[in-house]
Amino acid sequence: MKYLKKIIPFAVSIFFVILFCYAAISKVLDFENFQVQISASPLLNGFSQFLPYTIIIVEFLIAGLLCYLKTRNLGLIGSFVLMLIFTVYIDLLLRTSKNLPCSCGGLLEKMSWHQHLYFNIGCVILSVIALGINLKYSRPAE
Repeated sequence: MKYLKKIIPFAVSIFFVILFCYAAISKVLDFENFQVQISASPLLNGFSQFLPYTIIIVEFLIAGLLCYLKTRNLGLIGSFVLMLIFTVYIDLLLRTSKNLPCSCGGLLEKMSWHQHLYFNIGCVILSVIALGINLKYSRPAE
């Protein structure tokens, strides 16, 4: 059991490092298309000047925070917040829009919007589990 207390936050962190780096690199490699998709979104078009840069920087920043034990809790909080924002965004799009531009990039772009919503919900749950375990067991002994 002691092994799981360390491996779960580590494994979830590695998953998010890969996910965020993959997503950010995909967006950088096709940046013009990413910008067009953001500006085509009915919920985001007012933020299309700075949002593409912000998303990429935040994804790389969170991935970096997850790489170190001292910053892992902050990285897991960032993962939770970012995935929650993406999840709420997808849910709002599904409820309000007919035109659903995908600005995800890479393999995630192949998912349907409902599959993407379920994937994001799973990521939110994973981040909560990993953060809870890491907070509980990463404290120094008193």
